[in-house]
Amino acid sequence: MALLVAIVMFAIATTVAAAITYDKAMAARRAAATFTLEQALQAGMAGEALAAVLLEDDASNNRTELHRDWAQPLPPTEIEGTGIWVQGQIEDLTSRFNLNSVVMWDTQTNSLVADPRQVQVFTELLRSLNIDQRYADLLVDWLDTDNTPQPSGGGEDSLYLTQSPPYRPPNTLIMHTSELLALPGFGAENYARIAPFVSALPWYVDMNPCTALGKLLDLNNNDGQSQWENAPLDLNRKKGCWPDKGLLGTSFSDPSKWPLADPHYNEKSSWFRLRTNIRIGTAEFVLYSVLYREDSNRVRTVQRSFGSE
Repeated sequence: MALLVAIVMFAIATTVAAAITYDKAMAARRAAATFTLEQALQAGMAGEALAAVLLEDDASNNRTELHRDWAQPLPPTEIEGTGIWVQGQIEDLTSRFNLNSVVMWDTQTNSLVADPRQVQVFTELLRSLNIDQRYADLLVDWLDTDNTPQPSGGGEDSLYLTQSPPYRPPNTLIMHTSELLALPGFGAENYARIAPFVSALPWYVDMNPCTALGKLLDLNNNDGQSQWENAPLDLNRKKGCWPDKGLLGTSFSDPSKWPLADPHYNEKSSWFRLRTNIRIGTAEFVLYSVLYREDSNRVRTVQRSFGSE
């Protein structure tokens, strides 16, 4: 009996010791992971500080152009004495189509209402990417203030409450382009196609022709032509802004359409996205930071996300 009791006690002691050792090991790993993540965040914030300096230095220029210092990628660089490596790239978010621009603020009703011109541009973007064009009306209803569906295929509460699980549209501006995935049936495949071409900024933020893709210039012109998608943008932008608003205005086959496109262009940008790749030992992180350059030229971070654009 004594031997049996001793064996049982030894087994219990071994189990308890193993559990304590495992818990300590897991606690140590969690602490190390938390510390590494905090290091990555601090390294990313250092990248934001450097980006802010570049963007503030560029603020004296009348145009935001791709040959300037801010647009040049930062190669892999070690933060001295830390073993932490960072790599960064700033992108002009106004080079994309602003999803929130499909609505505008109506001062008479103090509400967000559809902007027919921008809805048409977004519809053409969907068509060019082989995405169902009804999502233009669905996006308008997702953003606008009223509870009345767009007549040509929108959807409000009555549509979203039938989903599983049910939910409601926010009826306000979106904060991230991934909110497109909340539209019924939009799906990851459509989002992967459209993501490189869209941003989610305040509704009044216009596109910068100095940095925009050729496809988006053609769509934003909304004149039925496709002259910029295959134009040598990269080559000409090594020297400055191309095409500028002057060149865009003279390129219209129907000059009467230029006044409709002109208000939707702005050659100086205020919204940027910084992608910072951070490597600490064998761990890798990607920090996306949305930066806003104020009228005073001060740059501040308005949004951060790890591993997701």
